[in-house]
Amino acid sequence: MKLYYVPKTRSNRPRWLLEELGVPYELIRLDATKGDTHTAAHLARHPLGHVPVLETNDGLLFESAAIVLQLADLHGKLIPAVGTHERGLVYQWLFFAMTELEPQCTIFFREKVVAKTPGSEAALKAKEKIGEAVRVLDAQLANREWLVPSGFSAADIVVGSVAWWANRMGAVENAPNVVAYVERIAKRPAYQRAVAD
Repeated sequence: MKLYYVPKTRSNRPRWLLEELGVPYELIRLDATKGDTHTAAHLARHPLGHVPVLETNDGLLFESAAIVLQLADLHGKLIPAVGTHERGLVYQWLFFAMTELEPQCTIFFREKVVAKTPGSEAALKAKEKIGEAVRVLDAQLANREWLVPSGFSAADIVVGSVAWWANRMGAVENAPNVVAYVERIAKRPAYQRAVAD
């Protein structure tokens, strides 16, 4: 199994999950600044030249959340059984991260970090939307360490990575449970290995 990877991108998610699972994999590091993600070889793996891409004997798979779910399914770990309510909760929180939280984080990042206009209308609106999503997470985490009752799961890989990013950018305010959640994530040995570079 190969994971095509660029550090400090969404490709950290499947790498983190692979570290949590403790399964062997080959990490193929690409350097986007040198054009590695836009070579003919990589465009054959991902037509938009993005990462991550997982390559197995069965074929190629892209999109970080899809890879996380597939790996959890393949190894039967960090995901509740099919048909259970907790499985539905994993889907719920994973899609929540991808639709409610991450798009606004992307806008906020572009405005604050790339364009250096943290006071722009787009940045302020994105931060407001991040705040709305973070309040939902904060309430969910009020009486539990992880998102689903059975414990740490694939949902925490995706939600946790986006929440960590939001917090790092200074977009998490008045959400002590989310801050504590991010701190718990940062202490996990598998997470530390996944983001070491």
